[in-house]
Amino acid sequence: MKKLLFVLLLTLSLQAAAQDEKYQVTEGDYTNERVEMADAMRQSGKIYVVVAVVMTIFAAMVIYLVRLDKKVGKLEKELTAKQD
Repeated sequence: MKKLLFVLLLTLSLQAAAQDEKYQVTEGDYTNERVEMADAMRQSGKIYVVVAVVMTIFAAMVIYLVRLDKKVGKLEKELTAKQD
């Protein structure tokens, strides 16, 4: 009963927080030809800094996951060796 009441109240709160304003959609919104922030960053050369930071974070995550996988594999081998 508590779960049903929780879901009901959550649904009502989400509907109450929904936007009442409506924005007119234009043809330019569908073509998506202008991205002002990306254009400005490309012109000033900052986009390359953003790409470098994202790539560094991604590479660090991949290296961490590979090392973690090796450690877990090693522990699994030790565990199976002790059980035999």
